[in-house]
Order: sequence, then structure tokens, then C-alpha cells
Amino acid sequence: MSAQEKMSLWTSEEVIKATNGICAGTWTANGVSIDSRSVKSGDLFVALKGQSFDGHAYALAALKQGASAALVHSEIKDSGEYHNRLVMVKDTFAALQNLAKASRARTNAKIIAVTGSVGKTGTKEALKLGLSMLGKTHATEGNLNNHWGVPLSLARMPADAAFGVFELGMNHAGEIAPLSQMVRPHAAIITTVEAAHLEFFNSVAEIADEKAAIMAGLEPNGSVVLPRDNAWYVRILAAAKTYNCKNIVSFGTSGDSIARLVSWSLTPDGTQVAAEFDGERITYDMIVSGRHWALNSVAAIAAVRAVGADFHKAAGALSKLDAPEGRGARKHVPVSGGDILVVDESYNASPAAVRVLAETLAQMHQPVHGTLGTDGGGRLIMVLGDMLELGSSAAALHAGLAPSLKAAEIDIVFTAGPLMESLHKALPPAMRGGHAADSQALAPLVAAAVHAGDVVAIKGSHSSHMERVVAALLALDTTNKTPSARAANGH
Repeated sequence: MSAQEKMSLWTSEEVIKATNGICAGTWTANGVSIDSRSVKSGDLFVALKGQSFDGHAYALAALKQGASAALVHSEIKDSGEYHNRLVMVKDTFAALQNLAKASRARTNAKIIAVTGSVGKTGTKEALKLGLSMLGKTHATEGNLNNHWGVPLSLARMPADAAFGVFELGMNHAGEIAPLSQMVRPHAAIITTVEAAHLEFFNSVAEIADEKAAIMAGLEPNGSVVLPRDNAWYVRILAAAKTYNCKNIVSFGTSGDSIARLVSWSLTPDGTQVAAEFDGERITYDMIVSGRHWALNSVAAIAAVRAVGADFHKAAGALSKLDAPEGRGARKHVPVSGGDILVVDESYNASPAAVRVLAETLAQMHQPVHGTLGTDGGGRLIMVLGDMLELGSSAAALHAGLAPSLKAAEIDIVFTAGPLMESLHKALPPAMRGGHAADSQALAPLVAAAVHAGDVVAIKGSHSSHMERVVAALLALDTTNKTPSARAANGH
């Protein structure tokens, strides 16, 4: 084997064997891509076909952009000089799955899979960071957690990885089990079970059963990390026995949790955590804020411990854990008289996640933490967009947030979308900051209302596009404006 083949992710021979494909050429691939717009030189391009798209139309473009080869199941006209780099298979989606299975079969990595109604991506990022201190770690990029994303993520895993971390998501029943059986984790985490995707389930109990299906692919003698404080713990614990999982690690604040969050407190830089694992206490810091981050970090460390890795060192690495864009990233924005703190949770939302955000903001309102604007005496403002996929109870679930927001002493709530109008009406008049049909119309209302010292948290389902509000607030930055622009904006 040549030096280039040793350094590559896949050789042509390996791809042909894994996919049962036919190809006349010889090449190596350093990556795998399903999007011709972002294909990199040396990638293997997989021409997937869906209901509204066909990657075969872009296979030649991908090759011209530098892709090493393309997996196809239809003839590519006028392929010319690229013909020997086309791998013909029966079905490209099945071929991608087979490539993923081959990747899993060839590795000695310890694999951890994560699912849950809330907190999957944050927990995955904590695992990725912690394990990276211990060895070569491969993890799901972004939100590639569905039936396309999981096999793609697995196919991208280097053969010599020491650890693999995979996020498994779902919208419908029956999706988690085949993903887990493909990933075959040594440890699996269920972060929580909440009312999310109710549009496609008859009850939260069914959601609990679907999340529990992450144990379907668990390796023999594997471990599962379960949320002890969750209302559905007993149900998923019973499911663990059904899946013949004997190594059960509970995490939470309950006294009988094997991995227990003892305490957490906000600091000027994030969160300080004290936790116990089978009675052994450790403390660590993170540059993310909130009880949910603390709990999820305990679950992550418990999984690291479950696969036999150095969990002390992994916990120490969490001092560098920062929230991804749209998932809790904090940004100080200089404005006239001081600054505002923008908490960007615009990527997604569920009723449980909104309540957790309100709880975190209530903690941040204590001036001792130094997390507010320069005067430390600003208002707590929440800007919320519609939460989708909640089924027939959606309006009631939106309105039902009002008591939690009042209990957290949120000062002002702005809302966008037809579902959030139910919350707007349920709030006391003094808390109603304003309502608009969508985020585009709401953004200028929020930007005009904030002032120095305020903490502004933005959250909504991805399709609500609450990132528009975040952009409007970041545009208030007085350090990035010319004098004339500041004058025009009232600064």
C-alpha cells in the first residue's frame, strides 16, 4: 500500500468492496460529501436522490471541483475524462449506508451515541471536546443526525480514530433503532424526554419509547446513560431491560443517581460544576451558562467513564466548552451607555427548552455574577418564535409557558408567529413587549426596545428564523458603525 493510500480515508478498492460497485479507475478519497456546493478536493461525492432533488445532476460538477470520485446509480452523460471515477452502484443511499457499516466494522474506536428531546448537540460537543484530550476523536458535524446524516458521519470516520461520537435524531417512530444498529455504540446517552415532535407521536410516552430505541444497537456489555430526574425514567429503565442492557448509569440531581450533579453556579465566564460519579467528587468549569449545560456535561462525563476512558481529564477539558451558534452562544454588544448581552438560542426550541432558558436567565440576573451589561441592572428580555411539530396541543403548549416566564421574573417577552400569539395573550400586559407575524417583522421592534444592561435571549424553532432577531441586535454594535450611522440609529 502506498503512503497516499495509508493516509487516505478510503481507497477505490475499499469503496468498491463496501458498496459492491463497479469502477474502472483507481483513486483515494480523503472525505465524503453529499453536497456538490461544499465538496472539497479529494472527496468522494455520493449522488443521493430524494423527492425534490437528484445529486446525479451535480456529479460532474463535483468531479470538476476536485472530487476524487462519485458514487452514482444512473448513467452520467458526457462524463468523458471523468468516466473512470464514477462508481456505479444499485442505489446510492444503500451504498452510503454500506460504506458507513464498513467504516464501523474496520475501526477499534470506542463509540458513544447521543439522543434526547433537548441537549443532543451540546452533549455531543462536550463529548467531542473531552475525548479529544484522550485520543483522535471523530464526531458528528453540525446537525447531521438523521437518516442521511448518520451514515454520512460514520462514513467520514477515520479508520484510526480512538473515539467516535454520533448524534442520533428523529421526527417519526422507527427512526432511532436502525441508526443505532448502524453506529453500534459502546455507550449511549438519552439526555431527556420531553414534548417535542408531538405532531408525529400520539403521546410523550411514545417519544420515550423511540428515544429508548438507541439501545437497539448497543454493543454487548455496553452501557446506557439515562436521565434520573426525567418523568419518563421508569419507562426507559424498563426499556433498557427489554433491550438486555445490564450496564445502566443514571445521571441527575437525585441522591440515588450514579452520576450526580451536586451543585452548579454561574460565574462571570460560565458555569462551575460539582459532580459525583459513584461517590467520587470532581469539580470543573465551563464557559457555557446554565443548569442544562451542567446536567448534560455530567451525562457526557458518565459516558466517557463508561467506555473506560480518563473521565478526570475529559472533565478538565470542558473549561474550553463553548456553545455553538444558535445554541446558547453569548455575545456582548456595545451600545450607547454600555452593552447588552445577547443569548443566541435561535436554532431550535421546545417547551421544556424555553423553560430551562428562563431558569438560566433568572440565575444570570444576579449582579454578583457579572454577566449583565456594564451597569448590571438591566432587564431580562425573551424573544420567542413559534415552536413547531407540537401537534394539536401546540397553542396550549405555547400559552402554557406563561407561568414559567413569570416565575423566572422575565421582564419583557417579545413573540413572533401565529402560535406564539397564544403566549402573548396569556402574559400579563406588563410583560408583553410586542408581537409580530414573523421574525422579520419582530426584529426591528426588539432592536428599538433594548438598552444598555439588558440581557436578551432569542429562541424558536429553526423554521421560525429567529436568527434574524440576533442579527438585528448584533447590528446595534456601536463600535462597528460610522458616526453618521450611529446618529441615524439613535446612538
